[in-house]
Amino acid sequence: MTKVIFTSASGEVTEVAANPGDSVMETAVRNGVPGIVAECGGSLSCATCHVFVDEAGLAELPPMEEMEDEMLWGTAVDRQDNSRLSCQLRVREGCALHVTTPETQI
Repeated sequence: MTKVIFTSASGEVTEVAANPGDSVMETAVRNGVPGIVAECGGSLSCATCHVFVDEAGLAELPPMEEMEDEMLWGTAVDRQDNSRLSCQLRVREGCALHVTTPETQI
């Protein structure tokens, strides 16, 4: 099963089925997952879809591109080594990606 598991900063877990090819951000918005604001709708211009990727899944993701790296310096909660923008993370068939949302996006 292809799914994304979202854990809020307070520990609430939301598991949703995901469509391969969609972004993690699109999956969150479509399913009403709290903690993903997505102000820019995925155009890589706001950083309000910041997530912390579970260390086990981080190595399976494509490397961060320069623009995403730059946008992460503008997040409301300080970036960490496992920070990514969920609009840049594409769901793959059969994956079970686990991300944690920060306390706030704005």
